[in-house]
Amino acid sequence: MTIAETFQRKHPGSAALYREAVSLFPDGVTHDTRRFWPFPLYVDRAEGSRKWDVDSNEIIDYVVGHGALFLGHNHPAILAATQQQLAKGTHYGASHELEVRWAAAVKELLPSIESLRFTSSGTEATHMAIRLARAFTGRDKIVRFDRHFHGWHDNVVGTAGPESTTPHSPGVPEATLSNVIVIPPNDLELLDSTLKEHRDIAAVIIEPTGGSWGTYPLANGFVQGVREVTSQNDVLMIMDEVITGFRLAPGGAQQKFGVHADITTMAKILAGGLPGGAVGGRSDVLAYIETRDDDWNENHRIAHQGTFNANPLSAAAGSTALTIVSDGELHKRADSLTRRWVQGMNALIRKHGVSGCAYGYSSKFHILLGRPCPEPIDDFEWPLHEGRREMPSAMRPDLALALKQGLINNGVDLMSTGGMLSIAHSEADIDKSLDAFEATISQMQDEGLL
Repeated sequence: MTIAETFQRKHPGSAALYREAVSLFPDGVTHDTRRFWPFPLYVDRAEGSRKWDVDSNEIIDYVVGHGALFLGHNHPAILAATQQQLAKGTHYGASHELEVRWAAAVKELLPSIESLRFTSSGTEATHMAIRLARAFTGRDKIVRFDRHFHGWHDNVVGTAGPESTTPHSPGVPEATLSNVIVIPPNDLELLDSTLKEHRDIAAVIIEPTGGSWGTYPLANGFVQGVREVTSQNDVLMIMDEVITGFRLAPGGAQQKFGVHADITTMAKILAGGLPGGAVGGRSDVLAYIETRDDDWNENHRIAHQGTFNANPLSAAAGSTALTIVSDGELHKRADSLTRRWVQGMNALIRKHGVSGCAYGYSSKFHILLGRPCPEPIDDFEWPLHEGRREMPSAMRPDLALALKQGLINNGVDLMSTGGMLSIAHSEADIDKSLDAFEATISQMQDEGLL
């Protein structure tokens, strides 16, 4: 039986739900990355590092809520905090103590944040960050890096694929996108010349570990270089820490790389796995949300509403999660397990004579099969540095499909062709995952895919 046939045989419940979903949702899904052939996986419940689909298949989860669940599914402290708040109310339509505690926890971990505002998502956070940058500087243009993902609003389009210098998207006016410049990453000279050529640039926004949560890594020192170049050119730096925030370290990528951004966007781990985001940074920049006199309010102030901003449930989960991760010990464990997982996959790739590699950073990993990879520096991080800018190429769609289907068949779920770890993952999970990976690539070889 082929990988595809096994997938369909093991998941009749998911197939049935998908048949109903296609009459309700475009593509039958509620998130682009959940599209899957011949149907997506439908999950019934989750606990720790595992989830169980509607057909009762037990699966080690490396999607972890699209990166939001650094503590794993149903962490006892998060569960207790949200249950306690649930009994008190889900929405007050008013300020509350937990939002103060939540904001204080963010400021404690991220020294660059002097003031902040909560949102309901990472997309909302980057939207507000860009608007703040434009208001503060009085300039219109934004610089982004090719393949870097910052949500799906009009300023950033929402594609994680390669883009031209001036991006385009159906439904977005050309006038909007003409104020966005997209350049390749890892080229500080190009960034500097771009900022010098266009004196109407308000900010540079960056994913600090590379495009699409590190699928396309950044050269060592590039983030620090962006900070230096933006400062020299009097341009704001927006650090998109929606994924890296509180994952790479308690203080996110800024702690890891020793830089302070002018504006930071956050979500995912910020809210402990519940919906929630935030934009924070310099107090003089965030001051543009403040209400002052009539002239200021009419000509300078940015209005900001949001029904679920700092929702009490999200605040309860978020403040609890940030307290748990604050000492950094859990990050060391998650990073160590990720390294073992990636190095184990690379050993199996070599054992089976397969072209490709796995690579990672911190507690994130990516898999590339059917393509040659450069020799890794330490069998973990993609070997990229100034002067050597060879980037990973995309995996063939048929290989990516077979890899994900095969791993699901063997009890492991990826987020596309990679994933992230939580502190709930264990050595036993890695052992089982490596067995699943070996079984899957062996099946792919048997079917002539590798």
